[in-house]
Amino acid sequence: MTVLLFDDPAIRPNLLPFTFTRPVAALRCGILTLAEKWEHRLGQEAHYLTEPYLQAKFPAAPAEGPALVINGAVCADDLLARQVQALQPGEALFDGELLVAAHLADAGKVAELIQDGFQQVKQVAEPVTVITQPWHLFLRNGAEIRRDFALLTKGRESQPVNDPHTIVYAPENIFIEEGVKIRAAILNAEDGPIYLGKNSQVHEGAIIKGPLALCEGSHINSGAKMRGDNTVGPHCKVGGEVGNSILLGYSNKGHDGYLGNSVIGEWCNLGADTNTSNLKNNYAPVKIWSHAAGRFVNTGQQFCGLMMGDHSKCGINTMFNTGTVVGVAANIFGAGFPRNFIPSFSWGGPAGFETFRLPKVAEVNERVMARRGLPYDEVERGIMQHVYELTAKDRAWERTGPVADTNTTIEL
Repeated sequence: MTVLLFDDPAIRPNLLPFTFTRPVAALRCGILTLAEKWEHRLGQEAHYLTEPYLQAKFPAAPAEGPALVINGAVCADDLLARQVQALQPGEALFDGELLVAAHLADAGKVAELIQDGFQQVKQVAEPVTVITQPWHLFLRNGAEIRRDFALLTKGRESQPVNDPHTIVYAPENIFIEEGVKIRAAILNAEDGPIYLGKNSQVHEGAIIKGPLALCEGSHINSGAKMRGDNTVGPHCKVGGEVGNSILLGYSNKGHDGYLGNSVIGEWCNLGADTNTSNLKNNYAPVKIWSHAAGRFVNTGQQFCGLMMGDHSKCGINTMFNTGTVVGVAANIFGAGFPRNFIPSFSWGGPAGFETFRLPKVAEVNERVMARRGLPYDEVERGIMQHVYELTAKDRAWERTGPVADTNTTIEL
């Protein structure tokens, strides 16, 4: 049976800018992506039902045959997975009015069947965890690390630390995959588990407090201070001070500076001494830009830092104000605080912005991805082209006159 994770049309727009470049279920919260949480529990590969321009990179299900159709914004747990597997053809599972999953006889008629209703509707045994806003990713990250840790390590034996100069607290809450290298670090798992993925590295003087997920091939640099509830996605490098934040993958925050209550997309780079504010001076709830609403919305959270879409970069000493949202493929530099909403394909900073044109974006993306042995191919170019067109309305300066291309080089 096919497992199909669909983008809920009422949820996906609220998760921009991250869902400009991926389905909802490809977001990472905890150790795993939302899709991987389902794959591990259901024992098979999941497919995606997402926007047409993303479908080439994130393949859809076979065109026919029975399918379990699951809301891609829902985080799996063991009980929920059992309820989904127990669904009979024509049955659907809801949490209140939220469609969680359905068993359909024909995967090729998903849209029609969902719209027309189901033969029988059931309610979940317990309320589900749903990612409906960007800040939900870091808010629920600690709990999801604990849940994923239990899933991934059950019945398995951790590799040893094998470094006499590393100090370990609560070793029973630490799991080390093969190929991990640790040198003269402090690992404190008293308040939550620490998961070190395959071929990851913890460098000299790093201080790690759990919960923490360090995914495959990633590095925590010398002297880093990881304060808890952090996820470092695959093939990232992280330094400085980090608290309750997620790097989705292939991104670098290699130097000193503070990152708190933030989500950083893929292929991003934060220049040396970049700092994020995650608390307003008056301690008021933080408002952030909503692409769906077209305005700033109240998160209801006292702590909220930076939301940065894929392929965005910032120069050294960049200062991000509380609740800043940066779109896809933005390049930010200059002294002072830039605006709290930086549209996709922006080039500039506090002194003003112009458009980061697609040919220039392609040059940078080719170089950056080549360093990891990955191509910036026609599929990636097609996604960037589509997002560029989708986000033109956000770049207000394009409506006031022509924008010059730039060949300025900045230090990252």
